[in-house]
Amino acid sequence: MDGICTLANDYVYDQLVALLNSIEVNQGKDTPVCIFPYDDNLERVRAEIAHRPNVQIYDDQESIDRWDTFAQAVWERHPTAKQQWNLQSGLHRAGTHRRFCGFDGPFDRFIYIDADALLIDSLDYIFEKLETHDWVVYDYQFKDPSHIYTLDAPQLYEVFPKERIETEIFCSGFYGTHRNLYNSQQLEDLLNHLGAGEAEVLYVWAPDQTILNYLAMRSQRQIYNFSLHLPPEERTGCCVTSPHFEETDGVVYDKGKRLTYLHYIGVSSSIFRRLCEGENLDCPYRDVFLHYRYLHEPEKRPQLTGTPKPLNPPPTVTQRLLRKLGLRSK
Repeated sequence: MDGICTLANDYVYDQLVALLNSIEVNQGKDTPVCIFPYDDNLERVRAEIAHRPNVQIYDDQESIDRWDTFAQAVWERHPTAKQQWNLQSGLHRAGTHRRFCGFDGPFDRFIYIDADALLIDSLDYIFEKLETHDWVVYDYQFKDPSHIYTLDAPQLYEVFPKERIETEIFCSGFYGTHRNLYNSQQLEDLLNHLGAGEAEVLYVWAPDQTILNYLAMRSQRQIYNFSLHLPPEERTGCCVTSPHFEETDGVVYDKGKRLTYLHYIGVSSSIFRRLCEGENLDCPYRDVFLHYRYLHEPEKRPQLTGTPKPLNPPPTVTQRLLRKLGLRSK
């Protein structure tokens, strides 16, 4: 069975509702969806999916514990992660690792989509490509490998030649892959490589993303990136950092080509919460988000009027003066 996976808790409730509605519209209302729990804060999420029979919360605690343990084992092998995170115990953004449960999850082939994204077009072509590849992605992360690996790590280009990094790395916010892709022995082998010094290549500030890339690349899996194979005139962007997209009735276009998904990368979850509370914020492509968030309850959509407030307003005269004097405003 094919399906879509995501990762969520109540903190990203508004984004999750928008994502689920976008899946319903653009992939089909019966599309199976599995939500991996970021943590136990799921009261609103459970209430929301009670009327969505196609959506489930992943509850295999043995699997969750196994991947939590695996993530812990990975970072215990890193020479400086705990010091950089300034943590005596635990992991930075520990819940993000639970997307790894997809390898045990309910779907033979699955596409993972971050909760801060919207599905804009059908994923059928992604599933089709998974018939011949281990991983299928569609992004431009290869242009910035610094958020995948530590580029000045001495071993990096011994572990992965530069040409592989330039063609195989991907963003962990959207990818397609398979259940049971890694057995316990393969994972143990990867931990041994990390323990032998390769852990230094991991990028500690994107902990799930760097591990996923390492898993895919170190095990020599077949990775297909549509952005590297489609003709230039057929490629589309995917991130809200691109200012030129056009939107019509919940569909987003890049120079006339329909996007597959729109990723609100870099936009804090608190921005979406404040938007839904009626605060007029100048969030990129906010009308697309609000379209899907209130798809089934348009009467609750906030009416935003006047001039939107910038997300990163310039400092006031007082703030500039205090900064010049070496002080901070309260």
